[in-house]
Amino acid sequence: MAQKLTLQSTIKLNSGYHMPLLGFGVYQTSASVATDVCKEALKIGYRHIDSASAYRNQGPSAAGIAAAGIPRSEVFFTTKVPVREKPLGYQNTLDLVDIALQETQLPYLDLVLIHSPYGGSENRKGAWKALVESVEAGKVRSIGVSNYGVHHLDELEAYIKELQAERGGEAGKGGILSVGQWEIHPWLPRDDIVQWCRARNVAVQAYCPIVRGERFGDPKVGAVAKKYGKTEAQVLLRWSLQKGLVPLVKSVTPSRIKENADLFDFELTEHEVKELTTNEYSPCAWDPTVEPLDR
Repeated sequence: MAQKLTLQSTIKLNSGYHMPLLGFGVYQTSASVATDVCKEALKIGYRHIDSASAYRNQGPSAAGIAAAGIPRSEVFFTTKVPVREKPLGYQNTLDLVDIALQETQLPYLDLVLIHSPYGGSENRKGAWKALVESVEAGKVRSIGVSNYGVHHLDELEAYIKELQAERGGEAGKGGILSVGQWEIHPWLPRDDIVQWCRARNVAVQAYCPIVRGERFGDPKVGAVAKKYGKTEAQVLLRWSLQKGLVPLVKSVTPSRIKENADLFDFELTEHEVKELTTNEYSPCAWDPTVEPLDR
């Protein structure tokens, strides 16, 4: 590889801010333990927490920062605006950003994503406009989307240009797309979406990078794990890193939280990365990317 990655490695976003390359996810983590597990992750060395309004744990997760004694400025904290509990749209998105700030007690949010494209074109546009205004108000540093298909991304790109023109034509006035988040792993590489993002320097986060353990036992993964003396989870996370992705990995078990960060003392060969990659399209989670624009 061009450079050695470490747990402190970051990627520079289109917004100008830096995001750590390994994220700690808190999906389905109980609010009652979220503070403790985030504290544990931060003490191990993670500096990137991925939460969401819909997870109902963004407040306790953010509390892990103070509990770990880590300066706020050193931690990259993400949340997402949901689209199912309330209709996606302009005012609800503004409100949800304020609620996230109240619940987390953070002075700003590093990244806010639209959680999925559900809600229809006008509501997606309204939500984006609200995020743009939240950045301008200093509440949010970087913005992006999650679970968008290429057709949703094309729509957003067109809208950014429209919004920029409506707001005076100055660069950035339509908002800066910095990050996209999808389920990505060797059995769901999403080459079309990744290529769309690469062409625009949009950072790609990968959730379910270890496929919820459903592919453990795969012969190819097992052989590579045995070669390097690593677990299959570590091999899959390393695949994600070497594909240029930002994996978001979750655990509530201290030993596994540590194990999942122990990725930087080995590298897969280019051949191994290619061999592990399949042509399958096999989501293990939901897949809003395939929804039509009017949903």
